Amino acid sequence: MSIPLFDVNSQEPLFDQAQRRTLAEAALRSIAASTAQARGDDFLRILVRELAEALDVQYVLAGQLIGQLDGGEGIRTLAFWGGKGYRDNIEYSLQHTPCEEVTQQDMCFHGNDIQRRFPLDAMLADMRAESYIGMPLLDTEGRTLGILSAIDTRPIDEDKRLLALLLLSIFSARGAAELQHQERTRQLEDIVRQRSESLLAAQASLLEQEQMAALGSLVAGVSHEVNTPIGVALTAASSMGSYADQLVCMLSAPKVSRTELIDIAKALTGAAALVERNLTRAAELIGNFKQLAVDQASEYVTDLVLHDYVHGLVSAHSPELRKSTLQVHIEIDPACRVRLESGKLSQILSNLLMNSARHGYPNGGPGQITIRASLEAPVNGIPWLSLEFCDDGIGLAPAVREHMFEPFFTTKRGKGGSGLGMHIVHTIVQQLGGQVRAIDGAAGCHIHIRLPLAA
Repeated sequence: MSIPLFDVNSQEPLFDQAQRRTLAEAALRSIAASTAQARGDDFLRILVRELAEALDVQYVLAGQLIGQLDGGEGIRTLAFWGGKGYRDNIEYSLQHTPCEEVTQQDMCFHGNDIQRRFPLDAMLADMRAESYIGMPLLDTEGRTLGILSAIDTRPIDEDKRLLALLLLSIFSARGAAELQHQERTRQLEDIVRQRSESLLAAQASLLEQEQMAALGSLVAGVSHEVNTPIGVALTAASSMGSYADQLVCMLSAPKVSRTELIDIAKALTGAAALVERNLTRAAELIGNFKQLAVDQASEYVTDLVLHDYVHGLVSAHSPELRKSTLQVHIEIDPACRVRLESGKLSQILSNLLMNSARHGYPNGGPGQITIRASLEAPVNGIPWLSLEFCDDGIGLAPAVREHMFEPFFTTKRGKGGSGLGMHIVHTIVQQLGGQVRAIDGAAGCHIHIRLPLAA
């Protein structure tokens, strides 16, 4: 309950100076205790209620200075006490209001007749206001952040003015600190959000560059690999031309033996078979690489005969694998069919194959990689694919196993390792809603992946 400091009818003080000081100290302690643990908007809500109680006024509001669409300034209330409860927060223009004086960093006091002084302030009329006292909320740099004001339907005398000035001066500083803290928190959140977005964009760019670099490496390997069968085919084609010239000469001669014709025919047949075999090999290499490149750029869900798909993908990597003298065994049921994003699967297996080739055998091969796959029983109606990738290389040290899926972690720092290969695997598996883990205690590198399949 508030204790009035003056007699409303006579306007005579009810208490002497010492008693008023005691009451002011009691009000100050009460408000301080009520708001001590509150922060932000909660602090302001408690403050306006306690100030209205202590000052025995009808309205107390705490508002933030805002810009408006017309270019002027306004106030957005953060806490608004009116009569016997909180009112909805509002926005209003500062023009033609006593609050405008407050935002000029002046204490504003009008003990009576406030509507006559500000006849264009519709809010004062709605409140049936008679008196007004306001204090600016200033930050540590002296900028006006908002206002704290008390409005009553009765006049405010000198005694109440002094108490109001005391309480508003003290708690406007605390209110300004809360507003400044909120503003800095928002600024910090914006900075963190912007930097997070920049980091995510940079990470996505790095992942894309790593995938393109992997394809570039495959291009170089496939180009070198294709040159061999094409070179053999060219040599065989040249030999066929020579054999054809010999045949023409034989047929132009007055006499030719059956044995000579059979020998030249066999030579032509052998050269033709050599051309066909090597061109078929070149076409297969180019086709596998083309399929891999198309798949890795695709996000379409497709039906796959898993054994054939993995075999083609391994063939596309054969130049790099042969360079490291690695053999790949595929243990997948030829009848196994799955429905998933083939491009994502190709990226996963490509990175696992290249990780083994580049890191699993630091002293070179020979080595063996095994790829196993099987279908698991459906979970909640969703079928799952279990995929195991194993090599017999040097394996994973505990420290490596702990960090291997982190971005930029590599055991070949400064030797061309980007540290993104296994992170790409982890990222893609997570995007597909699956799980990936390195098996503890396994010889070599043993990765187990589970992927949900499309219906």
